[in-house]
Amino acid sequence: MTDCVLCAAPDAAPVTLAPGTDVAVLCPVCTAALAGDITPGPRWRCLGDAIWSEDAATQIAAWRLLKALPGEGWAAELLESVYLNPEVLARAEAGETALPGVEHRDSNGVLLAPGDTVTLIKDLPVKGSSMVAKRGTAVRGIRLVRDNPDQIEGRVNGQQIVILCQFTRKS
Repeated sequence: MTDCVLCAAPDAAPVTLAPGTDVAVLCPVCTAALAGDITPGPRWRCLGDAIWSEDAATQIAAWRLLKALPGEGWAAELLESVYLNPEVLARAEAGETALPGVEHRDSNGVLLAPGDTVTLIKDLPVKGSSMVAKRGTAVRGIRLVRDNPDQIEGRVNGQQIVILCQFTRKS
């Protein structure tokens, strides 16, 4: 019996990580999550250890799953603090799957991609906070909300927030 490299669950099997030739030994739950069937929750805290593995395939799988957890603040913070070899990061990004038909567009209809920089076109009050994200603020390194084409995530004044695409302009 082989254990999953991400969560240490038994009965894992080798899985090839598209589009390359990287192979990770994953359990059925982690394999399904990589295919897009992921539910946020405490189960994924194991990725905090897996992302620091010396094995490139394990790093790629953990990175992709962390990116697929849009509402988890701990996952976003972990992604910001982790360093992946640029070649490994490129392979991880190459296989990042978006949901079919989900496109994120700014207020001018320009297609947005992960990592883009956008500028706010309106003062936006941040829910649950007294902060107001001011018009003209540049939001660098955005993340796309996988299942909602109207929302992106980014850091404004050190706080991770969800932003509606209609209030942004690609820089």
